[in-house]
Amino acid sequence: MSPVPHLMTMADLTGPQIMRMVSHAHALKQVSLPWLAPQSRNHKNTRLRMPSQSLFNKSIALIFSKRSTRTRVSAETAAFLLGGRALFLGRDDIQLGVNESPRDTARVLGGMCQGIFARVGAHEEIEELAKFSPVPVLNALSSLWHPTQILADVLTLHEHAHLFDPTQIPAPGSNRPLPSLRPLTVTYVGDSANVLHDMLVTYPRLGHKLRVASPSQPAYQCPKAVWDRVVELGCDKDIWWGSDPREAVNGADVVVTDTWISMGQEAEKEQRLKDFAGYQVTEALCREGGANPNWKFLHCLPRKKDEVDDEVFYGPRSLVFPEADNRKWTIMAAFDLLFGKWDLTGEHSADKATR
Repeated sequence: MSPVPHLMTMADLTGPQIMRMVSHAHALKQVSLPWLAPQSRNHKNTRLRMPSQSLFNKSIALIFSKRSTRTRVSAETAAFLLGGRALFLGRDDIQLGVNESPRDTARVLGGMCQGIFARVGAHEEIEELAKFSPVPVLNALSSLWHPTQILADVLTLHEHAHLFDPTQIPAPGSNRPLPSLRPLTVTYVGDSANVLHDMLVTYPRLGHKLRVASPSQPAYQCPKAVWDRVVELGCDKDIWWGSDPREAVNGADVVVTDTWISMGQEAEKEQRLKDFAGYQVTEALCREGGANPNWKFLHCLPRKKDEVDDEVFYGPRSLVFPEADNRKWTIMAAFDLLFGKWDLTGEHSADKATR
């Protein structure tokens, strides 16, 4: 039997494997959206195709030790569209962390479910789940990595490729291929946290440049375990890192930020707000720093006004809500390939989005 596949970080995939999953998400989205549209009483659309039903009669355990909106709703609705069922297991629902170890929990859930989607605290916790699980484990978020967020970001940028290249015209119809994306300069302004970490190992391998600004204090620098993966993959050559957000946004096509105060860091709020003074993403910041005139904005959400002002967040530069929508389709692709087919590499299937 093949080894059990797991996905802890985008660093676990090659560049082509990342794009395969993004393309698969795009295809699943196009197949699925007509089923979710209002249906006319007097018109039957005989051209509708069922999305992949790889989770038919299967159950996916959602271990969430941290609260969530986008990740939870995406996971539950994606599993349903694939023909399966998602079981939400919050911190007060199961014995994990109270009377049972991750090792025992992984074996028990893996004996009843066909996949584990885990949103945890310390990254070591999900590594232990994966080590002892008889079924695939997908990282929904850990202290070090957030792979499903970056999948959604990459899909969003490709779907809006025409905003970065005026020669591209969006193709009409519901069966169009994933648009190609010219090389971009992506700037991240904020804390060195899980979203940035998966950006570091993804964008350079897809042909993009990455510029990062974070406060100079050691607490906001990249953890050694993450930077070691960055160097191992050769991504460091296309990364600029400094402490001046204005310098970081120079030449940016896309500006990204994230929360400055993650869950569990509330006691540090006052100090963190002081340390991030001047880091709020605004029109003035990007204009003074020399961002490209047509720059766009991404944020994984939830957002606080300290991080980005309303003018940018709700303005025409913002892609945050299409980005949020795409959490569903990229998680659906990951569930299909990882849980339904055990095939992250593309060696065993034809990547069909339909049944």
